[in-house]
Amino acid sequence: MTKPGALLLAPGAGSSSAHPSLRAIESAVAPLPVARMDFPYRKAGRRAPDRPPVLLAAVRDEAAALVKAAHVRANRLVLGGRSMGGRMCSMAVADGLPAAGLVLICYPLHLPGKPDQLRTEHLPCLTVACLFISGTRDAFGTPDELLGATAEIPGPVTHHWIEGKGHDLKGADAELASTVAGWLRSL
Repeated sequence: MTKPGALLLAPGAGSSSAHPSLRAIESAVAPLPVARMDFPYRKAGRRAPDRPPVLLAAVRDEAAALVKAAHVRANRLVLGGRSMGGRMCSMAVADGLPAAGLVLICYPLHLPGKPDQLRTEHLPCLTVACLFISGTRDAFGTPDELLGATAEIPGPVTHHWIEGKGHDLKGADAELASTVAGWLRSL
């Protein structure tokens, strides 16, 4: 595996780069260079996310900017984030964006109450190391559902479950950040 040289973090659909958990991760992984990105709709002050092609282009642009700013090879970049942000990063990597790994926090496997509409088409294309961190009560995917879906990933997969927490992982920033930092050191 490739030693991480920088980390790009993307927020969930209803949040921004200032989300406390993203800031906690940035502090925990220091001195590793970190960029916390915002998607175009958030920068424009809109609440509704852009369509996936716009979101994916933003991930690619932010990744290229971080690689240049941190003076690292593209294959040393770890990408990820919360919910939609992590999903977009995983889709960009599945589509060929070079990466050393993915940090996927509260991966939105399906919309709440719609477990038959999985967002997994791209998972078999992920050959990099993946860390999934989820609450055991996440309405966007149960532990069993997530384990079943991630079995399709050919790259090494690590799961970390935060007991009793939902999709927001409220109050779990310290555990979340230390888990990410430890996993990055293990690569």
